Amino acid sequence: MGRFSLSQDLGIDLGTANTLVFVKGKGVVVREPSVVAKNTATGDIEAVGSSARNMIGRTPGNISVIRPMKDGVIADYDTTAVMMKYYIKKAQKTRSAFARKPNVMVCVPSGITMVEERAVIDATKQAGAKDAFPIAEPFAAAIGAGLPVWEPTGSMIVDIGGGTTEVAIISLGGIVTSQSIRTAGDDMDDAIIQYIRKQYNLMIGERSAESIKMDIGSAGRPSDTEEMDIRGRDLLTGLPKTITITSDEISLSLQDTVSSIVEAVKNTLEKTPPELAADIMDRGIVLSGGGALLKGLDDVISEETKMPVFVAEEPLDSVAIGTGKALEYIHHFTSQPNVSSRSSMK
Repeated sequence: MGRFSLSQDLGIDLGTANTLVFVKGKGVVVREPSVVAKNTATGDIEAVGSSARNMIGRTPGNISVIRPMKDGVIADYDTTAVMMKYYIKKAQKTRSAFARKPNVMVCVPSGITMVEERAVIDATKQAGAKDAFPIAEPFAAAIGAGLPVWEPTGSMIVDIGGGTTEVAIISLGGIVTSQSIRTAGDDMDDAIIQYIRKQYNLMIGERSAESIKMDIGSAGRPSDTEEMDIRGRDLLTGLPKTITITSDEISLSLQDTVSSIVEAVKNTLEKTPPELAADIMDRGIVLSGGGALLKGLDDVISEETKMPVFVAEEPLDSVAIGTGKALEYIHHFTSQPNVSSRSSMK
């Protein structure tokens, strides 16, 4: 019991949009945006997480709001380490003074390079981890979604995050074939911003675009047309302006991004061994990540692949839950480094 109480291993879903921390035995205890506000004059960190996100587009000249993760990889090493340190500390609020440093299982995109993976491991250790183990994002998402990843049967997961979309076929505790594309939730927001700018000469911010996507966005043609009032800056007069947009328009603006995701799913299926493809025909495709919540996306993928498509029970938490559950199989990752991200399991 003594050893157990002193050990509090963590699973971290270090995402482009959000960072989630899973504590062994407690579940997901931290769920915050991957955003840091920094004072450019002094170099001090002003805020991390939700409080930093609330500053986006509202800061004075000396404060810069940074998203240190880009496309699922570290874009600003030092800021990422500071952000992770803050979240690890927050997750271990009740930690004993004698507790040892935690082992941390941290997720990485499946298409990551060795250098990018090394940066994640080093940043995690700098943030206070005793040891850091990388796990491929789609593998963690599959575990979190309750798929039978350790059995000799094919499971297909499509994890749509903020910076990357990860598509993978998993069997016998490893990734058989996968594709990682840097098109995901952030690109959907950007597509909405560009569409409104072109059509209405109106400039809106990232947060407004995200609200539009969540409220009236859809992958296919929406069954009911919804309307929404949005505010922004008129590019012709420079003054604030309100316009009304419809769900049909937003669906149109998201077409290219959705097509890229569907294409990645099809490409992965083309490279799948026939036996596993038959399993997936029976079991269907599972969607996870924030992008899985886009209305009608499951129907569009199902229509294009002619396969059943399901959204995971807790799509936003799947990767974090899977990363935490993978702590039970930590020996699997120490004896076969990067098995999940390098598909070296034979």
